[in-house]
Amino acid sequence: MSRVSLEGRVAVVTGAARGVGELLARKLSARGARVALVGLEAEELKRVSERLRGESDHWYADVTDHEAMARVAREVKERFGKVDIVVANAGVASGGPFVDSDPVAWRRVIEVNLIGSAVTARAFLPALTESRGYLLQIASLAAITPAPMMSAYCASKSGVEAYAHSLRAEVGHKGVGVGVGYLSWTDTDMVRGADQDDVMRELRQRLPWPSNKTYPLGPAVDRIVAGIERRSSHVYAQWWLRGMQGIRGYLPGVIGVVGQREMRRF
Repeated sequence: MSRVSLEGRVAVVTGAARGVGELLARKLSARGARVALVGLEAEELKRVSERLRGESDHWYADVTDHEAMARVAREVKERFGKVDIVVANAGVASGGPFVDSDPVAWRRVIEVNLIGSAVTARAFLPALTESRGYLLQIASLAAITPAPMMSAYCASKSGVEAYAHSLRAEVGHKGVGVGVGYLSWTDTDMVRGADQDDVMRELRQRLPWPSNKTYPLGPAVDRIVAGIERRSSHVYAQWWLRGMQGIRGYLPGVIGVVGQREMRRF
């Protein structure tokens, strides 16, 4: 598929204060996009915005707040005149045994990752329809395969994958493209935080190659940018994730057996 130039395009990135969102904003800006940064860390968003090469601005908002995101969508369009690209990247994670999990923290993962993505899309779809734009929903390897100790994260990422596929079928005839981005363990604050937990770290280390590696952020984001330029339906931040689609039907059974064996160790 041919690539579309990002020069002059207006791109919105949620969760843009750090990690994937920050680097994605930088790379989009370097390709000539005008970038709107959205997130909960106002000072970090300001710092990122000030360092971008091209025109940019930032908005403080919780992606789960319908009124706040509607305001952001309105103000972004007023500021830049249009919206061509939205990347629903904001996300959080928590790990550990479900039975011992904090119900508030567990629910927050679902709210930010799944509900927040839907709130983001609802706010920006009118502008994307006008521009015949593109929405990229960031999911994860966790959308493809279940994993013990990650019930909330897997549920949320499976949910956003299914939601994005459904949305694509609804809005494609209006010229709006919808893609799903898949990442494995990528070198971000979120993954480094997970590695601080001894059990999570050991479980991850015992995963089969190549899913037990931590991958550098730069090449992963380069692949995401290329997917945006192609308006791809599926974007894989690591090369091998595409191959997981062909075997995903077998994974719940395999993980069910292997996971039980591994969990007895802890």
